Amino acid sequence: MSGLANFSSEFLDVCVSISLAILTVSFVLIVLRIVKGPTLPDRVVALDMLVAVGIGFIAAIGVQTDYYLYVDIAIALGLVGFLATVAFARFVLNRGLAKDPTIVDEIREVQARTAQEEGGR
Repeated sequence: MSGLANFSSEFLDVCVSISLAILTVSFVLIVLRIVKGPTLPDRVVALDMLVAVGIGFIAAIGVQTDYYLYVDIAIALGLVGFLATVAFARFVLNRGLAKDPTIVDEIREVQARTAQEEGGR
């Protein structure tokens, strides 16, 4: 191998390692958001981000192993994640339309917090 090819191979390995480290940190933060909440829509958005981080992991491992079929798997996961997000959004909407007490209480809490913040300005 020439010097440039050697350098580019090592540089790619370092970049993949850095991206995997960043994805790991984001994965931990997203799991904390899912556990902490505080509301259902926060958890839905966090789950959607978890799918995006999963796609990043799959793509980075595909680059690291030179097995680019992982890109197809990442695309399929993206489609499934999108459909899951739409289903969760529809679920949340239907709970709100059905006057589910938990959703109504969350809406009142958010409205009260918003009114306090605007009144404090």
